Amino acid sequence: MTPVLPLWFEIGSMILLVAILIVDLLLIIKRPHVPSMREASLWVGFYVLLALIFAGSIFLLGDVQHGTEFLAGWLTEYSLSIDNLFVFVLILSSFKVPHAYQQRALMIGIVLALVFRGLFILAGAALIERFIWIFFIFGAWLIWTAWQQVKPGEEEHAGDSWIVRQAKKVLPITDHYDGGRLRTTVDGKRMWTPFMLVLISLGTTDLLFALDSIPAIFGITRSPFIVFTANVFALMGLRQLYFLLGGLLDRLEYLKYGIAAILGFIGVKLIFHALHENELPFINGGRHVEWVPDISIWFSLGFIVTAMAVATIASVVKMRRVARAHGERLHLGAHEGAHEEARGED
Repeated sequence: MTPVLPLWFEIGSMILLVAILIVDLLLIIKRPHVPSMREASLWVGFYVLLALIFAGSIFLLGDVQHGTEFLAGWLTEYSLSIDNLFVFVLILSSFKVPHAYQQRALMIGIVLALVFRGLFILAGAALIERFIWIFFIFGAWLIWTAWQQVKPGEEEHAGDSWIVRQAKKVLPITDHYDGGRLRTTVDGKRMWTPFMLVLISLGTTDLLFALDSIPAIFGITRSPFIVFTANVFALMGLRQLYFLLGGLLDRLEYLKYGIAAILGFIGVKLIFHALHENELPFINGGRHVEWVPDISIWFSLGFIVTAMAVATIASVVKMRRVARAHGERLHLGAHEGAHEEARGED
């Protein structure tokens, strides 16, 4: 693919993004705290605005195609990051991480996510350049992941994964935290704190989500620069979003269906693209399959926005309906109680 963005813009963007992440990390290390709703809202708004300014810059310095690809990729990765965040909530709750140090745990989880996704982007770009049929595998994986999102069944407890159980057998781990430290001394013996298990859980979660997110965005764009920056912007502000949403995440009942719809859609799109570029001899005699529809980036963007909007609105409507029914039951119970009390006085 011929680059359409100036080299100075790509290098400058990467330097700026890394600098912002470093400053964010240093702020957490120097001042661990639970941010207020106002502080969390301002940070989330700042990062969203920054992503939109970046998208506008791509439209101006590049072209409409790449600008649209960034927007679609960013929205896809943002929706997957919120799903990632939901698992983070379960992990922090399971390990009872002190509130003051949840920011530190979240930031480390986000940095690990960036590292894993960066490695997967390099590997994915290299594979796509050499083997276009890899899209068949990517597409099938996303469709399977979409099904895993919505299929009935019990989920594994966040703090009791196989890797965590093995770590408990191998590492000497205390039952109590020592601030935000990984190591502590108990009766003269050096031991790991539960914070180590938190990081192991976050890291394995990030690795699994990278397996989904990278094929998903390669279904939207083939530009490694856009793939990486969309991932960075999607992960920025994620820790503030955690405190902003609070207990709302587990009540967004239909969010997983919206994410599953996006993953399934992109999986189908990847398979269609692989058929268009087909070179496998056992499919259509090794020739391109021309009759398969070509899904445009604008249609993809519209589908992603619609899926997330419908899932979010449906969840909010369901929440309000449940809250209204709960309120009516409380009112009815109070009314019956007053009635019984009046009868008793009579």
